[in-house]
Amino acid sequence: MEYKFTRKVEGLKASAIREILKFTGQPGVISFAAGNPAPEAFPVDKISEISAKLLDNDPVLALQYSITEGYTPLRDFLKIKLAGEYKFLKDDELIITSGAQQAIDLSCKVLCDADETLICEAPSFIGSLNAFKSYNVNLVGVELDDDGINIELLENALKANKNTKLLYLIPNFQNPTGKCTTLERRKEIYALAQKYDIIIIEDDPYGSLRFAGKDIPSIKSLDTDGRVIYVGSFSKILSPGLRVGYVSANREIIQKITVCKQTNDVHTNIWAQIICYRFFVDTEFNVYLGNLRSIYKNKCELMLNGMDRYFSENVKYTRPDGGLFLWATLPEKADMLAFCKKAVEEFKIAVVPGTAFMVSETEKTQSFRLNYSTPSDEDIIKGIEILGNLTKNF
Repeated sequence: MEYKFTRKVEGLKASAIREILKFTGQPGVISFAAGNPAPEAFPVDKISEISAKLLDNDPVLALQYSITEGYTPLRDFLKIKLAGEYKFLKDDELIITSGAQQAIDLSCKVLCDADETLICEAPSFIGSLNAFKSYNVNLVGVELDDDGINIELLENALKANKNTKLLYLIPNFQNPTGKCTTLERRKEIYALAQKYDIIIIEDDPYGSLRFAGKDIPSIKSLDTDGRVIYVGSFSKILSPGLRVGYVSANREIIQKITVCKQTNDVHTNIWAQIICYRFFVDTEFNVYLGNLRSIYKNKCELMLNGMDRYFSENVKYTRPDGGLFLWATLPEKADMLAFCKKAVEEFKIAVVPGTAFMVSETEKTQSFRLNYSTPSDEDIIKGIEILGNLTKNF
């Protein structure tokens, strides 16, 4: 029979990243396409120990239904933690979500009606873009410069789209570019949000993974009137498989997100929430985080050193101070899509074409994303040399 799908999903396509990842299962493929944490970073022994104690001492707590807002000790811990990092407004509240992806999806669901405008960085995270598209919003991308989203172009977009409701940003080590928004630019962004009366979704899965330079205050720390929704995650600092994230915002927004979450999945996996909480309080977390940053620093430097040595001087790329990604840009004469296809099909090196991160995959870009966290050091060394030799044609 012929199926007719809703307007919400009829235009959605499979993630280009997921399609490329199909190649990574083939023997001999070196993948720079994933966005996964380093396998060696997982604290397997500690999670196993916490799980065993939990199931021995309080199995019903871990296996029974729980409240939608989240495991209370974890929520209280996060409130204290976040209050130390930014001004936790008296009307703010917090809910635990099934990863940051759910937090972003539900934030759009409760605040943006179909055909209202949501502005995002261009390029941006494909998972969020697809979530926004599923609500039929008018999605507008604004280019980045070296300091973050281009402020002049952002204001032009706000002037041109009077019905703008939300601005979605990844200020720290942005996915896919690895860029970090400067403090001055964050202040300018917040001032525009006030001027045009819009709400900011600040997505911050990578902020804890800074391995060079100084921390930059969050946009949420600048918030004086409850217009910033701050989204965090345990996926990159502990385990993505646990699917634990959180969102902090004005209590009215959190109340609506709570109702929508109840119809979605009732509550986030309670076992995973307890694991996250116990990991924070039972370990020397700062020592653990320092080791994690060291892993990514070494991997990033290894990849950049290889690119400096083997890549054509006509290829430009970002030099991130944290996170998991960097962004390479081919010269104008190059065919980026053909380059990515040749790399994986002929040389078994997988990267993600930049079109996957644009508001529309028909938009032109000369860039592609590389991930340095997932591959082994040996694969980084080998794969970057092969990829670099391919760029010598430019």
